[in-house]
Amino acid sequence: MTMTDSQPDKKIPVAANTLAVGVVGLDLDDKDVPRKQVVSWALWDWATQPFNSVILTFVFASLYLVSDSFLPADIAALPEGNATREAALGQLSAGYGWATTAAGILILLLAPVLGQRADASGRKKRFLLLFTALLAVVQFALFFAYADPAYFWYGAIVLALGAVVNEIAGVNYNAMLVQVSNRSTVGKVSGLGWGLGYIGGIVALVIVVLLNQFEWFGLDTSNGLAYRLIAVGAAVWTIVFSLPLFFNVPEAPPAGVHQRGIGFFRSYVVLVKDVIALYREPTTRPTFWFLLASAIYRDGLAGVFAFGGILAAVAFGFTDNEVILFGIAANLVAGVSTIFAGRVDDRVGPKAVILFALFGLVIMAVLVFALHDTGTLVFWIGGLILSGFVGPAQAASRSLLARVTPTGRQGEIFGLYATTGRVASFLSPALWAAFITIFGATIFGVLGIALVLLVGAILMVFVRVPKFR
Repeated sequence: MTMTDSQPDKKIPVAANTLAVGVVGLDLDDKDVPRKQVVSWALWDWATQPFNSVILTFVFASLYLVSDSFLPADIAALPEGNATREAALGQLSAGYGWATTAAGILILLLAPVLGQRADASGRKKRFLLLFTALLAVVQFALFFAYADPAYFWYGAIVLALGAVVNEIAGVNYNAMLVQVSNRSTVGKVSGLGWGLGYIGGIVALVIVVLLNQFEWFGLDTSNGLAYRLIAVGAAVWTIVFSLPLFFNVPEAPPAGVHQRGIGFFRSYVVLVKDVIALYREPTTRPTFWFLLASAIYRDGLAGVFAFGGILAAVAFGFTDNEVILFGIAANLVAGVSTIFAGRVDDRVGPKAVILFALFGLVIMAVLVFALHDTGTLVFWIGGLILSGFVGPAQAASRSLLARVTPTGRQGEIFGLYATTGRVASFLSPALWAAFITIFGATIFGVLGIALVLLVGAILMVFVRVPKFR
């Protein structure tokens, strides 16, 4: 069933209420959800993806902020490979790493409590509007990150703040999934959002590539102007494509689970008690164990994309253009497969989709390692298949969490989802580096990521979730 704005009054069919779901408090009532609300919600993924793909991953941070644009002129003039120059670039990378580490700590501390307070006040949409607006402001602020060493820390701090507000906005966005879906469509709707996010990022990246191809139509791009304008374009993109959600998706009423007048710091006491209660209560214990298992395998999923480009360039000898083309193809495959897998999720359940994707990733990673001497074709095929598994696992994870979250606590639980992911975020980088260090070749890093995925998959096997249909 295709969801289009041309049929705003068409309703999504619902499934019968089931005791199994009701026991864990899933707030997916037998309700009709207008297609217009579904598509408007999913477009937020499209709206914010350029910040992740263009600003953080492929362009602004990697090609601009940690480049020779921010080195002193005398050091930047040294030839590539010069020890002094390489050390200076390493210091930029380390500085940016420290900024992102601080961002991770802020997310760890703020995400679950802010999500909890959004639940209690009934202001998920308002919180989402606030942090989406802040994300746009952050991207506009990057326009002032001039190509000068004096502006490096400004750019690094602004990017780190962007990561924080983007993550907290995502907590509230994910928590709204139950408003735009029901028991028979939650997987499909989650997959639609993830899929549009992947595809939106690719469209934005292609636009950047075309602008570079046409040399910005003769515009003087000195002093980092091209990259700074890319940030402005991403900000405008975020604003324009997030508007449908705020106009078309209503605010949910207060949950009434926690006292609305509770102080901010007291919220941490409530949070700890809630986590303990998640474990102690048999009906919510699956949520606790899923948060633990997903924290591990989600770090493996992140590692696939984080190190995929490095693997292509170093282990398989891809040129810069080939790496960009592979990145575009990988995200496109991930987007399409995620939309398709969302429909499968609603038929067989999210756990089955997650396990199929995780074990598929492990098998394909091992095959890529075993066949790497056969040439680049094995990475084109194997890498794209890997990408095709990542998106479905991510979308099904969001779907499963929505299904096993107690009613009225979506913001808090998705905040914990963000937090637990940060707690385990060192695993893939650590094992990637360890395997390469021990065995002396970059290709061995793929085995480190495969190990993280395998451990997460095994833990997920033992997570007991109710039958959803």
